[in-house]
Amino acid sequence: MRITLPSALLLASTLAACIPSVDRPAYPADAPPPADRPRDMPRAWDRPGEDDDRREQAPRDGDASPRQPDEVAKLPAPRPAWEARSVAADARDVADQVYVVRPGDSLRLVAERLGVGADAVARANGLEAPYTIRTGQRLTIPGGRYHLVRAGQTGIAIARAYGVEWSRIVTANALVEPFILRTGQRVLIPGDARPRSAAERAAAFRLEIDDIITGGEPAIAANQAPAKPVTTARRVLPATVAVAAPTASPGRFLWPVDGRIVSRFGAGASGERNNGIKIAVPVDTPVKAAADGTVAYVGDGIAALGGLVIVRHGDNWTSVYGHASKLLVQRGQAVKKGQTIALSGDTGFADRPEVHFELRRGRTPVDPTGQLPRR
Repeated sequence: MRITLPSALLLASTLAACIPSVDRPAYPADAPPPADRPRDMPRAWDRPGEDDDRREQAPRDGDASPRQPDEVAKLPAPRPAWEARSVAADARDVADQVYVVRPGDSLRLVAERLGVGADAVARANGLEAPYTIRTGQRLTIPGGRYHLVRAGQTGIAIARAYGVEWSRIVTANALVEPFILRTGQRVLIPGDARPRSAAERAAAFRLEIDDIITGGEPAIAANQAPAKPVTTARRVLPATVAVAAPTASPGRFLWPVDGRIVSRFGAGASGERNNGIKIAVPVDTPVKAAADGTVAYVGDGIAALGGLVIVRHGDNWTSVYGHASKLLVQRGQAVKKGQTIALSGDTGFADRPEVHFELRRGRTPVDPTGQLPRR
């Protein structure tokens, strides 16, 4: 088949519109730099365009020719799922009480009548699936403030509306993998949480990896299944769609890049804790997926980590890749082990070109070096 020049240009422009890039500050412009970064040192996004062009075209060791700047297109990251549906802080206050089961009652009907979470009542009374109750039974109703989940709302958005950490809501409601809320579900808001103004929420809210993993998926109907992952970055799932988590075991993980470990897992010299490792590599080094999985997040919502990709794997594993200069995948995309998902950089609070890499089992960070091949 013969391809004309106009057709080739159209094809190139179509493909170029599929790949996001991190080229804006991941933290406020007036935020203080890390302690080890001089104040006059330019950040990745502060460099003049000419410097960017030279860096784009500079060959890396082993490259036969420099990479051209138009090989990786620039596209703003899509809107995060937790910003797609606003949440009103309209939780219902319920007093501690005892309810006597009436004829025709079910646990769901009792919970709806009283405005409490069915799961909370089941836990308080030691009920197990299928949650059978009988007429005349006395049920302990745990009091508190219960928020009714609407379609598309995420745990992160709910937490922001009440000015409370999402991790505390997870604990209070005993939420578990895959952490997808259901429309009509009532979640208990910790008792000392209070509604805040938008300005107060913006000042107090700090996004964490755990928040994205456990509270980043939109709520869906009780009888609805999450969407299947897509196979290409050219198709972007809507932010209001929950994505199904992988089920297959990831097997042995792969090193995301080949470089020198400059920061190890655990407590640092100054007392800070590193939930992963940092690997020094040249700028624009391809960052590989450590195992098959589904992309759960792409963006720069966590200031310290800059350009960030989070991938869910089966068997309750998650991998995290930070400080990227360009992001080559989209939320909801299925990726293969060894697939390039980003290019390395020095975005966020990095003081050198490096990759921040984490592995988590459930909500618990795990030392990656114990899960990777020895080298």
